Amino acid sequence: MEKFSTLISTAIPLNISNVDTDQIIPARFLKATDKKGFGDNLFRDWRYDKQNNLISDFALNTKKYSGSILVAGDNFGCGSSREHAAWALAGFGFKVIVSSFFADIFKGNALNNGLLPIQVTEDVLEQLFQAIAENSQAQIEINLELQTLSVLGTAIKTTFEIDPYKKTCLINGYDDIDYLLSKKDKIEAFELQKKHLL
Repeated sequence: MEKFSTLISTAIPLNISNVDTDQIIPARFLKATDKKGFGDNLFRDWRYDKQNNLISDFALNTKKYSGSILVAGDNFGCGSSREHAAWALAGFGFKVIVSSFFADIFKGNALNNGLLPIQVTEDVLEQLFQAIAENSQAQIEINLELQTLSVLGTAIKTTFEIDPYKKTCLINGYDDIDYLLSKKDKIEAFELQKKHLL
């Protein structure tokens, strides 16, 4: 995974509540077990009509909005536990998802795949939607080390919570195996010490 420290990006607004994982990546695209290609089918049934034409006014299809941050409505990632939803969001190019609430399993899947879910208050979420509506090129800064989110040039700033272990993994670009390997010397020293005690 890529290391994550500070991100400054524009954002794409998706002001829809209760977006479930089947809307994020429809079940018919779950046949593959490789992460590649899932981004192409992110929000497939919202991005394309039945004739497979792009729906021009959907937020992810417009030229007005771009960036690696998705600002989504409340209760994002509800529904089934499919990890493919995180794969699709990351594959599309998102690095951060902001919402006022995340389904627990989706949140875990996102963090395990290098995608940072940031939970903010409903008030802050509304401020973010308003800032993007007023300026589609508004720059949002995410500082993972300080655990802050701010909209540059505005008074919008907030902190967010993250599991300390997952924070360490994101900052260092580790998955769970990489983290264990980073502790290899300590593990070997511990094992050696235990042998001497036997």
